[in-house]
Formats: sequence, C-alpha cells, structure tokens
Amino acid sequence: MAMCELIVRNVFWQDAMHDVLVTDGRITELVPAQSARVDAAQILDAQGLYILPSLIDAHVHLREPGQEYKEDIASGLTAALQGGFGQVMAMANTCPVNDSGAVTRFMLAQATAAYAHGPWVRPIGALTMGLAGRELAPAGELAAAGCVALSNDGLPVENTELFRRAMEYGADFGLKVIDHCEDPWLGRGGVMNEGQVSGRLGLKGIPSVSEAMQVARDVLLASYLDLPIHLAHISCRESVELIALAKAKGIPVTAETCPHYLLWDETRVEGYDTKVRVNPPLRTRDDVLALRQAVREGVIDILATDHAPHATHEKEVPFDEAPNGISGLDTALSLTCELVRSGELTWNDVPRLWSWMPGQIFNLPHTAFRAGDPADFILFDPDRAWVVTPEAMCSKGKNTPCLGLEVPGQVMWHILGGRVIFDRSAHTSQGL
Repeated sequence: MAMCELIVRNVFWQDAMHDVLVTDGRITELVPAQSARVDAAQILDAQGLYILPSLIDAHVHLREPGQEYKEDIASGLTAALQGGFGQVMAMANTCPVNDSGAVTRFMLAQATAAYAHGPWVRPIGALTMGLAGRELAPAGELAAAGCVALSNDGLPVENTELFRRAMEYGADFGLKVIDHCEDPWLGRGGVMNEGQVSGRLGLKGIPSVSEAMQVARDVLLASYLDLPIHLAHISCRESVELIALAKAKGIPVTAETCPHYLLWDETRVEGYDTKVRVNPPLRTRDDVLALRQAVREGVIDILATDHAPHATHEKEVPFDEAPNGISGLDTALSLTCELVRSGELTWNDVPRLWSWMPGQIFNLPHTAFRAGDPADFILFDPDRAWVVTPEAMCSKGKNTPCLGLEVPGQVMWHILGGRVIFDRSAHTSQGL
C-alpha cells in the first residue's frame, strides 16, 4: 500500500466530503471521502469540518518594531494562526519605518523566531522614506530583503508626479503599489463619515468623495502607465463605480475592502464608541449595500482585515481624540461566516476572497487543493460559536466592536507545510 505523510479524512469541501492526502508539505490528492487506498504516518479525522485554504491577509499592522505595547510580531502571528491566516502582509508604519532592508530583515527574523514553520509575515515596504511623501524609498533594496509590495499606508502621497515614479520604480522590481485613497485636504481633521449623522453628533466628517477622487487619480495613472495598482480598504459606492468602470476598460486595478465595511454603517458611531473609529470611516447603509454587491461580483477582488491593534487606554478617550483602527485578525473569519449565514456571500466565495485572489495579486503561495499545491489549510467549524472577550483574543489589541458578542465559527486545526501548527483541542485541554 502506498504511503503519505498525512491524511485528513472527512473534510467538507464544495458541497461534498473528501479526504486530503499530503506528502513533503504539499497536496498529493483531494479525493472523495474514504476512497484513498494509502496509509499515512499521521491521520486526522475532521468529522465533517469545513476545509479552507489557509487565509492571506493583505493588510495588517503588526506594530513591531517600535510599538510593541500595541502588538508585536509574535502576538500578531498567534492571532493570525488561530484566526485562520497563514500569511499576513505587514504595513510599513513601524518605528523606524520599514523603508530599508535592515528593518525588513528584522521583521522577518522576528517572525521566524516566533513561528519557524509559519504563519509567515510578508512585509510591505514604504513607498517613500519615513512615509513622508517627499523621497522614494529604495524599492530594489526592499524587494531584495523580502518585501512583497510597497505602500505609504495611511499617509497618501500628495505629489502625483512622485506617486507616478513610485509606481514605475516598484514595477521594475515586481512590487505592486498599495494605495490608501484619501484626498489629503477634503478629509483633513475628519473622524467619521460626513453626512446627517456626523452633523447630528457634532463630529467633523470625511466625505466619501475624498476617497473617490484619489481612486480616480490612481485609475487614470494605472491606465496611462499600463501598470497595476491595488486600492486599499474601499469604503463607498463612488469608489466601487470607478473601479467597475476601470475593470470594464481592462485597466490593471485591484481592490480590497474589510469585513467591517460590509457589516456596519455610520450609525454605529451614535454611541461615540471609539472602537468603531476607523479610516476610511464607516459609511452609509447604501455604501454597505454597494460594497456587498461589488464583493460578490468581483469588482472588489479581496477581503483584508486592516488589523490595527491599539492599547486599551488609547481608545478610552473622547471620540475625536482616539486613534483609528479595529483589531481584526481574531474575528475576521467569524465575521465572514456571518456574511455567509446571512446570504451575502457563499462558502465558495471565502477561499476566493481570502486566499486565491490575494495570492494571485501579490504572487504569494496558496493552495487550491491541486496536486503539488502547498499543504496550507485550515479545518473550520462554522457552527462553533464563541464570545469575543479580551481573554479569547490572541492579539494584544482588544479594540473591536465585537467585544461581548457571540460570533459563529472557529478554526479547529491549522496545517502549514503539512505540519499541524495549531490544534484547538490541545490548546483547550491546556486551558489556553
């Protein structure tokens, strides 16, 4: 009888039960349940759990180096692992900024020290030195050190000529530019969506057109240069319409949004809860509906968390003084599960949005369960509910609107490179 290293039996995949065979860290075969005539060194019985490719998060803030009190690479990767993410793309807004190969190498070394066999940090290099928007960062050096993309993160580059050169420079080294689309003048000083709710609450607003104007600029540059651009955390209908038009014309534009923009709208701010202060802000119900449709139809290519952990005391201030950001790695798959349960998405959408398309856009390894694909996958129980408490979260950042809520779905096993990296039953038995 033939041998393999690992067989995972009785997994639910695309409406049928299967067995997964793994050898040398790669998928050998995905076959109907109980049909494999092989033996294995290790056998797991999934008992009907859903199997999904290990997720890829294209937008996280891991805070190390420099702000380890908010998050460090080890704690961020622990949250990623248990949340279902095998790869996380870490933004450059560290201290010092990741604008040199030395910082990139430090981040990768910290990741390896914490988890030698994954999950993996995929650093995003700074687009400009110090994220100051005045001088291009050394894209070649950053690429050689291990960066997979370039971004100025939450500090949009005002100088369009400089931004054009950054797109061209990054392309020379195979690095896509990820842009936070926000006109630096229209939304300056704003803390929530501009509209009736902001007027009623007495809070300065950020108009949706401030995002859409920058989207339009980026689309035009991508068309003129025939170079790809990736648009971060899209939040409004106007942006969706521009992206749809660009794609219809064949312009190389890709885009992401986050679970919180698909679930919540600006009315969540009415209690002045700083845990819902994000940038871009939560928009109107109409924007939510437009984003949901865009995600279903592929106008928006991927989901990302924009994981932005903060210390508790930093959010315990008046709304207009709080930092932007939601801690998302622990809860993202559960929130996606809610969207599936409500009929907004299907289970077939989940691997596309969280693994296959991010892998394709940023040229990262991922599995479609074909022979030879990396054996990176999770076993997920969509019916296992859990309450989001600070103790249940692995991230240091507890700043999520989900605190105190019961949400569906938990990762029970996480396998990377054919190794069982996380087994929830073992952690539960140890009281973790």
